[in-house]
Amino acid sequence: MSVFALVDCNSFFCSCEKVFRPDLKNKPVIVLSNNDGCAVARTNEAKALGIKMGVPYFKIKHIVKAHKVTTFSSNFALYADMSQRVMQTLREFSPQMEVYSIDEAFLSFNGMERMDLTKYSHEIKNTVYRYTGIPVSIGIARTKVLAKMANYLAKKHNNLNNVLDLTNPTLLERALKATPVSEIWGVGQKSASKLNSLNINTAWELKNSNPKVIKKHLHLPGERVLRELNEESCIHLDCDEVGRKQILSSRSFGRPVNALDELTQAVSMHTTRVCEKLRRQNSVAQKLTVFLQTNPHKNEPQYYNSKTVHLTSSANSTNILLKNASQALRSIYKKGYLFKKCGVYVSDLSPLKQQQLSLFDSPKQNEKQKNLMLAVDKINAQNGRDTIKLASCGLEQKWGMRSTMRSPAFTTKWHELLNVT
Repeated sequence: MSVFALVDCNSFFCSCEKVFRPDLKNKPVIVLSNNDGCAVARTNEAKALGIKMGVPYFKIKHIVKAHKVTTFSSNFALYADMSQRVMQTLREFSPQMEVYSIDEAFLSFNGMERMDLTKYSHEIKNTVYRYTGIPVSIGIARTKVLAKMANYLAKKHNNLNNVLDLTNPTLLERALKATPVSEIWGVGQKSASKLNSLNINTAWELKNSNPKVIKKHLHLPGERVLRELNEESCIHLDCDEVGRKQILSSRSFGRPVNALDELTQAVSMHTTRVCEKLRRQNSVAQKLTVFLQTNPHKNEPQYYNSKTVHLTSSANSTNILLKNASQALRSIYKKGYLFKKCGVYVSDLSPLKQQQLSLFDSPKQNEKQKNLMLAVDKINAQNGRDTIKLASCGLEQKWGMRSTMRSPAFTTKWHELLNVT
């Protein structure tokens, strides 16, 4: 039988910030969303003060001030780099791993059933913390749904020390009886309400329900969850690392923007980010889409439009995609509107080694572009993001997101390395 371990970083964004601020140990910390809008990460100390996930910052300013809650703007460059370090460490402990999100990964423990999996998981937990400073919780079970449940309980109960193995039948039964259906992975709020109306309130009651009744009310996804609760593995490990099928870069502006030159800067920056991600996963794109939108929550003229460009040949060169993105932007731009957001995404991706040029493309010129982008990526990797960037991205970028409380890029920019005195 299969055995899965779900490794989940605890309050990941906050933990990343605390790695470089040891003075914040056991202190309330929150991280805000784009433009410093809402709380998207909270330490346990912040949760204890009543700060809810997703609450707008202006509604909790009085709590922040009264209890001296340390507040950070989102620092995605730092979080992505720390995530990569965590995942690299986890790969040492299992031959198969699925990176599920920026702060979660499933490991395969197949063939390790004779080992003390709790002890092994503590070794993983301690190693990740020693190498990265990030605390993690680990849930072990025979299916992914149960591993998620184990992880949820490992975080909830302090006496478990952030590790719970539900391959033990006695522990599994107790866990199922203690878990409400609303906390089961794959059961949303509406589905939980339906189950409650059927007098199914816990994971144990769902596990022992009639599969035909569950399929009737929750369809195939609900039946699959029921089977997973009965230790029948239906959701297999996805170790496919061919990369994403679409790549998007988009952010809301820190203030309304109506000038074409500022929108061009933003589109240039998003195109740069998309191309960096394309090259990182060794892919090329055949389609590029640019979109613009106003703020739907404002009582002012509304406008949304997008333009998709079919490239003559697939590419991942910033120069090539930016030329097309700029033309697309000009074709959809309209004066008289206050724009809140723009973005760029690419689709129809294929591996770089399968790149096909059109009849009119010069192989020599294509090779020149590859070498140029390789040099740019290498310099930026060594010296920090945007050490070299296109002039069209702008210098001041006054349209950028509000991030008045962002921490330095401790791990990705030389001039922002932590100083120790």
